[in-house]
Amino acid sequence: MISRGFVVILALLAAPAAAHADGDAAAGQKVFLKCKACHQIGENAKNAVGPELNGLFGRHSGSVEGYKYSDANKNSGIVWDETVFREYIRNPKAKVPGTKMSFPGLKDDKDIDNIVAYLKQFGPDGKKM
Repeated sequence: MISRGFVVILALLAAPAAAHADGDAAAGQKVFLKCKACHQIGENAKNAVGPELNGLFGRHSGSVEGYKYSDANKNSGIVWDETVFREYIRNPKAKVPGTKMSFPGLKDDKDIDNIVAYLKQFGPDGKKM
């Protein structure tokens, strides 16, 4: 039988790992500098080389009005959630063969955690939630 104290210790040991997985939005803003040449986010965001990224999570791939997507992205069937985004941002061309996104990807899990936290702050209207 497992003692209550042992369970509490396990929970405390797991807490830092869970916090890390959530990411740091301020650090994610710095990581976003790698994306900023092509993407905008925030209240005044517009499509540029890539689509604006407001309200990304829960949105269908290829659905930002006024942006000309590759057929691969339009027809991918992707609905952006954290899992799919993490796979995509690690290696866009592997996740969506034929995408016109030329970014080679983020390889560092911490950078990915942080950019997810940063992007999740912005609603579809570009305002921080």
